[in-house]
Amino acid sequence: MTSRLNSTNPGDALNSRAPRRRTVVKAAAATAILAAPLAAALPARAAEAPVFLHGVASGDPLPDGILLWTRVTPAAEAIPGSGLGPDTQVSWTVARDKAFTSVVATGSTVATAASDHTVKADIRGLQPATDYWFRFSAGGTDSPVARTRTAPAADAAVPGLRFGVVSCANWEAGYFSAYRHLAARGDLDAWLHLGDYIYEYKSGEYGTRGKVVRPHSPANEIITLADYRTRHGRYKTDPDLQALHAKAPVVAIWDDHEFADNSWSGGAVNHTEGAEGTWTDRQAAAKQAYFEWMPVRPAIAGTTYRRLRFGKLADLSLLDLRSFRSQQASTASGSVDDPDRTITGRAQLDWLKAGLKSSDTTWRLVGNSVMISPFSVGSLSADLFKPLAKLLGLPQEGIAVNTDQWDGYTDDRRELLGHLRSNAIGNTVFLTGDIHMAWANDVPVDAGTYPLSPSAAAEFVVTSMTSDNLDDIVKAPEGVVSAVAAPVIRAANRHVHWVDTDRHGYGVLDVTADRAQMDYYVTSDRTNPNATSSWARSYRTRSGTQTVERTYDPV
Repeated sequence: MTSRLNSTNPGDALNSRAPRRRTVVKAAAATAILAAPLAAALPARAAEAPVFLHGVASGDPLPDGILLWTRVTPAAEAIPGSGLGPDTQVSWTVARDKAFTSVVATGSTVATAASDHTVKADIRGLQPATDYWFRFSAGGTDSPVARTRTAPAADAAVPGLRFGVVSCANWEAGYFSAYRHLAARGDLDAWLHLGDYIYEYKSGEYGTRGKVVRPHSPANEIITLADYRTRHGRYKTDPDLQALHAKAPVVAIWDDHEFADNSWSGGAVNHTEGAEGTWTDRQAAAKQAYFEWMPVRPAIAGTTYRRLRFGKLADLSLLDLRSFRSQQASTASGSVDDPDRTITGRAQLDWLKAGLKSSDTTWRLVGNSVMISPFSVGSLSADLFKPLAKLLGLPQEGIAVNTDQWDGYTDDRRELLGHLRSNAIGNTVFLTGDIHMAWANDVPVDAGTYPLSPSAAAEFVVTSMTSDNLDDIVKAPEGVVSAVAAPVIRAANRHVHWVDTDRHGYGVLDVTADRAQMDYYVTSDRTNPNATSSWARSYRTRSGTQTVERTYDPV
């Protein structure tokens, strides 16, 4: 079957205003600075033909479809965020084989400066649980060829699923070796990005142990639409990221750094109202750039909360914990328990509860950008607590919770976990990023009385790919801090089975009817582009238990 489809640009609806003068001026300045080196890097015929410098990608697999993405550079001056470059016809081809002898879908659209020359094609009419290959073409130039895969049919008995799991990729702090090692596996149904795909800081400002491994573009903190587009564009030039996007579809949600540090519905810690424009404009710019540059279907109200299904084995509820949340509590006072404060927003929490209750799959996976398990750090010694507090954005004088995660919104958590218990909803697994450490947790209904209090779910937290964790902040050798801090953290949090505060890496989640298992992998050196990868630990939750246990071999 051949499907000729028109691409849509969801970001256009998020910001239909004409560009502000500041945006236009900054875009022009960026073009003047960056166009010359970009032109030097382009093939000789780039002045005559478009090129695909940012790779190709796919995402949000459905049983009958997949979302395809690319960005075309039609001319040397058409760098990301420039607002320059001619309208360019871009076509796509989808086939059952890598040689494209069995074509199943074709189509075309026009890439314009209005969408930063990004292209999305939502292909339908495909077969479930099937590998496909695709490429884009423009002006006689073909993009790289990429593999993707559709989800199983909704009623299919699926023997197993395997997902790569990553979060927190700070460009300046190191290389993205985790992407390369996941791409080399060749066995992923998809990969999950749980937030902080990009970082917003200015060059040298955040998390590099005092050394910028490779500089951001632009060098300033990103604020405008042109800035966010430029930063996304820089990330998409990474060869390891391009390699993983070319091997499997991504399922992504955003966290704060796609906007600004510790963002909430009305602002962010890393945003100065007035001096950096309005939060409304900045948030809209960040969302527009995100949907332009990511193979993600925008869901309700232009957010990332949505649900995907993988046969009868699992469904995956994906959360947006930034667009609707109340401002973070500044202390560990009773305000964290205020029922008028929310991390999800009423509509999203109701949607999540309804979906979990009505689910008829064996497993209910939840893509969750910040940790839901309670985390008390009040018993840590002062020398360990201060850097830990700095990492978590806590008052460094001492506090019992990280108010940027679910600990700061306990009424929402209490309602959600109570819903799981009162409705006997089992096999719920939260998949989490953000905290730059690896964790394996039970999620207790009442942490204060655990283990007498039951566990309502399991949680697997993956560490950062490159963003600073605890040993980076205190500038200690890898493993030293974790050897001291991990036992103390576990002693104060009996539902925590394991925590690694020091290493960088990724996870591989393998799901069968009997268990969901997370294999934790670490990379050898974030500053080495050829870093190796090794298995660290594995934890699983067996069907019907709602608790985590260690297992001694990776899948």
